Amino acid sequence: MNIFEKLSNGWTLSMNSLKVLKANKQLIIFPILSGISMVLIIGSFVVGVMASADWDIEYLHEQGKAFNYVAGFLFYLVNYFVVVFFNMALIDCTRDYFNGEIPSVRKGLRFSMSRIGAIFTWSLFAATIGFALKLVQENLGWLGKIITGLIGIVWSIATFFVVPIIAYERLNPIQAVKRSAELIKAKWGESLGSAFSFGLLRLVAFVIICLPLFFLGMLINPIVGIALGILGLFTVMAVSSAAQAIFVSAVYHNIHGDPIKNFDEQFADNLFRSK
Repeated sequence: MNIFEKLSNGWTLSMNSLKVLKANKQLIIFPILSGISMVLIIGSFVVGVMASADWDIEYLHEQGKAFNYVAGFLFYLVNYFVVVFFNMALIDCTRDYFNGEIPSVRKGLRFSMSRIGAIFTWSLFAATIGFALKLVQENLGWLGKIITGLIGIVWSIATFFVVPIIAYERLNPIQAVKRSAELIKAKWGESLGSAFSFGLLRLVAFVIICLPLFFLGMLINPIVGIALGILGLFTVMAVSSAAQAIFVSAVYHNIHGDPIKNFDEQFADNLFRSK
């Protein structure tokens, strides 16, 4: 299969992910809740830190690197935990849909709660890796950026199936990464068509949705323009995030031989075929 066929199949799978989201509009609530949770948690964290310093920014600067490292690591941990929690809930809902059941937001959240230990363990592991890469990047200059960039690409590919794996296969973080890498190696080949497709979709949506909203709002008031632009961007990212999670779920279940409603399994097999 040449690169153009891979990109075409990736585009088809991306469109089918959007079809599933269109048929189950309630699933968009998961990335929305994820975004809101992050804002509230980070806001609470910032307010708490500032209050502990009696709202003295200079005092925070004097705390040194140790304080910054702790705060940075906690941010990574919270970010991973929130994202994985709601993505796992969404993926469980898509499994119900693929099985011919009606997805339930409440049931999806309950499922994530039942796996909260695994979610935290994975988040702690991923946050450690992510923060370590950040330290390398900060301390090695341009060389660190190159190293962490390459490692980041490998990491994102190797962990492609981690969320459904820790949801259903009950493996520890290291085993989950190995299992995900095995699935990628066996089924994906060299195709990155889906990543390209979702990136293109985000770009197109930004141009036709976010920019018009921004300029329309600017005609009224600059603050309105910024607010509408941010709202449009948030909407685009929420839809894209939900569609990508559906895509991961569909391909994971396809690999395991499960039925995937509203997906063309031939395309899935071609895109994620063995080398």
